[in-house]
Parts: sequence; structure tokens; C-alpha cells
Amino acid sequence: MNDRVPTRTGGLGPPVSAGTAAQARPSVIQLVFREKGALYAAYIPIFTDGGLFVPTTREYRLGEDIYLLLSLPDDPQRFPVAGKVAWLTPANASGGRTQGVGVRFPNDDKSRQLKIKIEEVLGTSISSAKPTQTL
Repeated sequence: MNDRVPTRTGGLGPPVSAGTAAQARPSVIQLVFREKGALYAAYIPIFTDGGLFVPTTREYRLGEDIYLLLSLPDDPQRFPVAGKVAWLTPANASGGRTQGVGVRFPNDDKSRQLKIKIEEVLGTSISSAKPTQTL
């Protein structure tokens, strides 16, 4: 497996039953980072509260809610994140970029703690000039 692409599973949340409001629930995606290199390639440090690139072929809109269940390298804990789509990388993007979305973490204490944890995992590699899937 390419260590630059995290494992992703998931899809839509539970279906909206007939007769209820037509508001779609956020999609839920499990994002598992087994390698520090994959986390580095997906992390978006320019977002104030942190964020991640999520490889996906599903169509999203800017501002759309997306729920991540995030696993970090060598950490058994899963971190729930209720983020928003902040940018889109379309299919056939220039530079061979992977199709997907940039998810901005919410402005809350849990997200700030998660950002600190991710940056601790990445350590000095966070300032590397190595290319990433992000901005």
C-alpha cells in the first residue's frame, strides 16, 4: 500500500426515512493513518484548527458537513471530527493530485487538542518541503 494514501472506508450516514425533511445527514468516513508519512501528506496545518485531506471520489460541495472517525499511527484511540469541506480536488486535477476534499476541523477544544496531537506525531517532519496532497 502506498504510505501516502490513508485507508478510508465509509459512506453516507443512516438514510433519511420517507416523510421526513429532505435534509441529508453528513457522510461518515473512517480515516486510518498507519504511517506517519501518510498523515504528513494529508495534514493541513494552514487551517487554524487543523484539517485533513480525504481521498474520495464522492462529489461534495464546499461547506458541506462531513464526519470523520480518525485513527492516528500507533494510537488505538479513534477521534471523531465533525468537519466541513473547505476545498475540492476534482478528478484529473493538474499535477497528478489525488481526487478528494480538504476537511476543516471545527473551532472547538477537541479539535485544538487533536491538532496538537497530530503535530506531536509529525514532529519535525511538519516543516518538511516534501510534497503533500494539500495546499
